[in-house]
Amino acid sequence: MSHRSPTVVLSRTVTVAEGVFAPGHLGELTRQIPFEPVDDLLERTRTTQRRVRLLPSRVGVYFTLALAMFPMLGHARVWDKLVAGLDGLSLRRPSEKALRDVRRRLGPAPIKLLFETLAGPVARPNVPGVRYRRWRTVAFDGCSSTKAPDRPRAAAWLGKIKHRFGQDGYPMLRIVALCETGTRSLLGAVFGPVDVSENAYAEQLLPLLDDGMLLLNDRGFDADDFLAKAARTGAQLLVRLKGRRTPARQSCLPDGTYLTRINGVALRIIDAHISVTTGKGLQLGGDYRLATTLTDHRRYPAQELIALYHERWEVESAFYSLRHTLLQGLVLRSQDAYGIEQEIWAQLTLYQALRRAVAEAVESVPGTDPDRAAFTVALETARDQVVAADGILPTVIKSTPGRIAHAVLTNLLPPRRPRISARRVKCPISRYAAPPAQRLIDGAASITNITITVLPASTLHPDGRRDRTLQLMRTDPHRPWTAREIAAGLGLIHHRGLTAELSRWVKENMLSRTAPGTYALTHEWAHPEQPRQQPSIPS
Repeated sequence: MSHRSPTVVLSRTVTVAEGVFAPGHLGELTRQIPFEPVDDLLERTRTTQRRVRLLPSRVGVYFTLALAMFPMLGHARVWDKLVAGLDGLSLRRPSEKALRDVRRRLGPAPIKLLFETLAGPVARPNVPGVRYRRWRTVAFDGCSSTKAPDRPRAAAWLGKIKHRFGQDGYPMLRIVALCETGTRSLLGAVFGPVDVSENAYAEQLLPLLDDGMLLLNDRGFDADDFLAKAARTGAQLLVRLKGRRTPARQSCLPDGTYLTRINGVALRIIDAHISVTTGKGLQLGGDYRLATTLTDHRRYPAQELIALYHERWEVESAFYSLRHTLLQGLVLRSQDAYGIEQEIWAQLTLYQALRRAVAEAVESVPGTDPDRAAFTVALETARDQVVAADGILPTVIKSTPGRIAHAVLTNLLPPRRPRISARRVKCPISRYAAPPAQRLIDGAASITNITITVLPASTLHPDGRRDRTLQLMRTDPHRPWTAREIAAGLGLIHHRGLTAELSRWVKENMLSRTAPGTYALTHEWAHPEQPRQQPSIPS
């Protein structure tokens, strides 16, 4: 006698747009990119279809975003993902040429405008790890490992790697972004050929900074002009300087730091040595030189700022999510500049929509650090929701967490623990090798102790000719000095060797030339401002 197991019939309701607009969705991510803003952007870019046929422009926008969600699949397979949960609608299946044509008809303009609409800070002020005092921490960085197809039209725009035998390899794309370090969301992004410097791209994003932000920058962004332009936005700066740079000392502070001016910007220089001890007893360390506009050493302790600078590395995790988690390290689909631009803007838009969904999930549980939210979990859940066509139009209260939020909160990562890993670029042609001290690290190693030592400027390096010249001229700051007088005061035999240096200091706005061979201190260097005494309380 056979026994049958009881069966359960499950039914669900799918709510989508009507008619040929039904395939235009991203599952639950459609809540982050609703229909109405997409229609508005199409109107503003004049890319709305003239006649409603099989592939309206709105469907084309969501299809382009779905291509970024499934980078391993072709156009027809991605279309199958969009309509897999819409079996009862008897939708016609377009050809691959029709899918390529709708992308060509749209172009990059509406997708770029969609990203700019979504871009921006996503975390509330009370979310852990998002702010330092009253400033939201942000950072610039670039990624130049995105590969375009090796086709003539792509290579004509991006170029190829040059070597002694000619050109070879894939055309490479450089993406530079301004990132909110607490949530790794993007405030803005630009991209183009790799032969344009990261600083040139980053300058295009400087208008996104404001007086409520603290910019954490790597030493690649320490150029004098860039620092001055960033400071004029009103944002505070905490920037690492190259080790070879030794700014002139305007005045020394009791904590071992000192004040200076770089291109007219008042800065405080912090020299520090950071050493770590791993679980196996290995000791590693390095020297850091930071420049900050937070000049009050009592209100903003040096060790606190040194520890804060570590947040800059969050932007590297953002690029890892873009390049490896989302794109899976694959070569882009598009074979010309027009399609590549559209494809990159689609990836950035999808990434930002996922970050917004993750931030909403984290904020639903007060006190949760966004670092514990797994981007991979959010991405895989969003892919499942596209296939199931689930959650496109919410039928429940908006405050109820969706499936993406539930998956993120159910799979929170453990709290971060101190770890160190050798910085290696696993590419045979890379010129970035692991530092000798880090070659003993096998994978990630736990850290048992971190020591931060502020190095006083007076002991780190002796007064050079520039500092001694400034000290000499401050003995009588209101009169001009001849090159002969300065050379005699420094104990030099002849003044000719000093003239070129004096001219360079004139270009750096430390001195002004009042007559041939005669120099005077500028007002800022003749009367250095002392930091105001302020109580050490949160801003």
